[in-house]
Amino acid sequence: MRQKELDEVVISRAILAEQNAVMMDYLDLECAVVGAGPAGLTTAAYLAEAGIKTGVIEKKLSVGGGMWGGGMMFPRIVVQDEARPILDKFGITYKEYQENYYVASSVEAVSHLTAAACDAGAEFFNVTMVEDVVVKGDGRVSGLVINWTAVEMARLHIDPLTLRTKYTIDATGHDATIAHQVKNKGGDLPIAGEGFMWADRAEANIIEHTKEVFPGLIVAGMAANAVAGENRMGPIFGGMLLSGRRAAELVIEKLL
Repeated sequence: MRQKELDEVVISRAILAEQNAVMMDYLDLECAVVGAGPAGLTTAAYLAEAGIKTGVIEKKLSVGGGMWGGGMMFPRIVVQDEARPILDKFGITYKEYQENYYVASSVEAVSHLTAAACDAGAEFFNVTMVEDVVVKGDGRVSGLVINWTAVEMARLHIDPLTLRTKYTIDATGHDATIAHQVKNKGGDLPIAGEGFMWADRAEANIIEHTKEVFPGLIVAGMAANAVAGENRMGPIFGGMLLSGRRAAELVIEKLL
């Protein structure tokens, strides 16, 4: 049987038509998750599962953040007891190393969280950066100013576009990018900066730091610890997953 002829221009039109339709639709969001690392992916999966219109904005080409590399490029992560239900929920396999220490594949973890978010209906916008936030008369973050990451890398003077969102999750990791953008424009948002490595303390306190730190802006994952002045924890990811789930719970409480 002869294969049907393929037209290169039809292929291009299909991509443009579909993605432009998605982008037009997702200029209005209920929640924007900035950063597709472990906390952001977990947040997106729970939000979308709850029926909240969720867009995930990731500046890199790939999602997963620091989880892909595991510990020093050994593709394994450690998760403690409290976060095991999240591994179970998303079908991530793990082995007990010793009591309270469970080892999982970093590649499987990223893949399953990403698939869960996609399956639930979250949309991903990769190679896209947030260069500013929208704050109007009501004093809350109500939108994000976005551009292609390549524009920033090439230092091109190209104006951005804007999307509207009811809530924004800053899951940008150590940099806490969105929180800094609010602070740098004069927002009342103290940022203490992250502390030294201290896994036990960092993991124990991250849920407390996962909260709305400025109207319309919630911090999650390492961004939450960086804003609060909390310690870092290295390649144990239970806190990241739990923080992502908590961030989703906060938005769900507000919107549903």
